[in-house]
Amino acid sequence: MKVLKFGGTSVGSVDNIRKVKELIADGDKKIVVLSAMSGTTNILVEISENIKSGDTAAALKTVETLYAKYNVVIDDLFETSELKQEIGNYVDAIFDYLRSLTSESHTELLYNKIVSQGELLSTYMFTKYLIQEGVNARLLPALDFMRIDKSIEPDEFYIKQNLQRIIDEALPADIYITQGFICLDAYGNVANLQRGGSDYTATIIGAVVEADEVQIWTDIDGMHNNDPRFVDNTHAISNLSFDEAAELAYFGAKILHPQTVMPAREANIPVRLKNTMDPESYGTLISKQTDGDGIKAIAAKDNITAIKIKSARMLLAHGFLKKVFEIFEKYETPIDMITTSEIAVSLTIDNDKFLADIEGELKKFSSVEIDNEQSIVCLVGNSVVSHSDTHKLFKVLQDIPVRMISYGGSNNNISLLVNTSDKIEALQHLNAYVFEGVNS
Repeated sequence: MKVLKFGGTSVGSVDNIRKVKELIADGDKKIVVLSAMSGTTNILVEISENIKSGDTAAALKTVETLYAKYNVVIDDLFETSELKQEIGNYVDAIFDYLRSLTSESHTELLYNKIVSQGELLSTYMFTKYLIQEGVNARLLPALDFMRIDKSIEPDEFYIKQNLQRIIDEALPADIYITQGFICLDAYGNVANLQRGGSDYTATIIGAVVEADEVQIWTDIDGMHNNDPRFVDNTHAISNLSFDEAAELAYFGAKILHPQTVMPAREANIPVRLKNTMDPESYGTLISKQTDGDGIKAIAAKDNITAIKIKSARMLLAHGFLKKVFEIFEKYETPIDMITTSEIAVSLTIDNDKFLADIEGELKKFSSVEIDNEQSIVCLVGNSVVSHSDTHKLFKVLQDIPVRMISYGGSNNNISLLVNTSDKIEALQHLNAYVFEGVNS
């Protein structure tokens, strides 16, 4: 059995929905994980923000705008008046529920309830469309088996027990459809795996059912060697190891959710990235196999904050770093990069929610300098730190001010911290030096 995940763009129009049906209806048994139709989650987030700001009228207006979009899809996708009525009744119920939520006080639970509706809509409609087209399909509601624990991690035992039970109890089918992204929390409330979490859902399910392969279908032909939004003439990478893919996803490769690789790596299940618009393209295969050494790809992660901690009196004293790290642990704020000198420790974080509290505690025993609007540019490849061509990347130092360098912490990753205003230029220069052989 294979697990296939289709992103919002893949099911973002009636034409694309029909393409997906052609891709999956080949008679092989599979589980299909769907995102919300493209644009839906953004609109649902907007509704939540309207409620949060107290603008109920704007929230209701946005609900109606989205409702009209789905009525057009129903009319175009389904053939008989009876089926249109059946689907319409379900969609009406979803939007009645959304309208009722606009009068409630804004909480995290309310937000989760609102944004979960996109996946419920897409999976119900797609399952009914498959059945209309003669495909033996069944809907497996993710909220019946997908749960996170108190540590916000997938509850693998619960998921495996309940998913297998639901499959066993359901009528036999060639294709099982379920929602990505949404889940229950440890207390039974609606929660989610964060934006992009449908990828994560797919590999969690793949690991649980011991799938032959997990496929992530998007609108791009695999993971590229640089960011095609900012750099010309990039290309898809045919093969990556789990470690390489995990580094790239974490440090900004938008095609893959950062946590996606972990369940597949632990279960040794290959993950293939495919393009719905060009299904014949090979894409990118992620597996335990390594394919050559040296720099394979460059990615960038924005919204980074750099913190320099200076304390000449305590820096070299036993326990100083421990004291620093305990503050970040207290506020559950991970550190991305860290460098040290005789008089300072510099580090970066990508979550500034508790920055003021962290700064306050650090200032009790050190001076603190904070730089916002930073980006981490990450160069990834197997054994990258020891490869003979790696020195080429340091040519960028003559062109771009580099705030920090992390080299040697991982065999697969070298990271540079730059001002976000210099990020695009850094990506372009590195591409020229590393992949195009430009000398300067």
